[in-house]
Amino acid sequence: MRRLIKITFWGVGGLFALLVLIVVGFLAYRGYRQHLNAERAAIHTPNGIQEAMFVEIGGMKQWITIRGQNRNNPVLFMIDGGPGAANSVFVPSPWENAFTVVEWDQPGAGKTFSAAGGKIDPKLGIDEIAKDGVDIAAYLCRHLHKDKVGVLADSWGTIIGIHMIKLRPVLFYAYVGTGQIVNMRQGEALDYQQVLDKARVKHDKTAVDELTKIGPFPYRSLTDFTIQRKWAAAYESRGVSTGDIMSGLLFSPDYSLGDVGNWFAGFSASQVHFLGNDMRGPEMAVDLPALGADFQVSIFMFQGTADDYTPFSLAKSYFESIRAPQKLFVAAPGAGHYAAFSDAAAFRKLLVDNVRPLGIQVKPTLQKR
Repeated sequence: MRRLIKITFWGVGGLFALLVLIVVGFLAYRGYRQHLNAERAAIHTPNGIQEAMFVEIGGMKQWITIRGQNRNNPVLFMIDGGPGAANSVFVPSPWENAFTVVEWDQPGAGKTFSAAGGKIDPKLGIDEIAKDGVDIAAYLCRHLHKDKVGVLADSWGTIIGIHMIKLRPVLFYAYVGTGQIVNMRQGEALDYQQVLDKARVKHDKTAVDELTKIGPFPYRSLTDFTIQRKWAAAYESRGVSTGDIMSGLLFSPDYSLGDVGNWFAGFSASQVHFLGNDMRGPEMAVDLPALGADFQVSIFMFQGTADDYTPFSLAKSYFESIRAPQKLFVAAPGAGHYAAFSDAAAFRKLLVDNVRPLGIQVKPTLQKR
């Protein structure tokens, strides 16, 4: 019996020691990767800008980052997707030599979610987030001595971005949408059929069975919605993987392990809040054409023709209905929802050749807004 106890003791002790070594090794490796990423992301140009801070907006602390190789460049204000995804963790941006790039952790996302105690105000809606976005744009104009900023919106962010430029057009020199949402209910019906058609062409029995089981939109639950998104992601030709997201989060110089946990918690909470467990949340009522077709801001869209999250056909028809000072629609053939990343060269050309000149025309100002 004593021998058995002794063997058990040493066995448990050995396992514990091994676990400690694994944890210590991981933390050491994480620290090393964080250091490398901090060095890689550091901006050393004489007139560069690299700031990260909380600003008081809408009665709460909201996290923004400001990065660029030349602070005289036009400002490009990023409105991230999700809802609940915070891309401020993924630096450097590929556009930092042409723009001063601003990332914002929206209410319910990233460090803003953490600062709010890991909670989302039950009254938080799309209008409230859009107003916060306008207030941040006004802050950026003051802080960076600019008259206007440009908006680059992705997926869920296109809802917020369109509302923002409708609310206060004087603050913005351009709107760029990619993964453009138009009408959620119409879009989801098309998304489901597109993915099911692809599954049948590929003779993917598992996908066909799962999609057939949940049935076409309207879905009964958020779980049904995630099944459609699972297969949409699987068929995305050049998408963003879960591994890419995990690597970016774990090895971000600015993120603690607690921040990583809160990033995922905020994303999950935002999905429930805006989509709803029963798919009756405020996002599902979105119909951007109802806001009107007249815009005072130049409009640009970059859309993948094989997008199974935000259908190409809806984005194109919405764009054609818009009246704006200037507008341009660029299709990315064969690209999916992440066309801005998979077709990065074409997207950068749109930004540099068409959007940046509008920002350069904007005069510096100290005017308070």
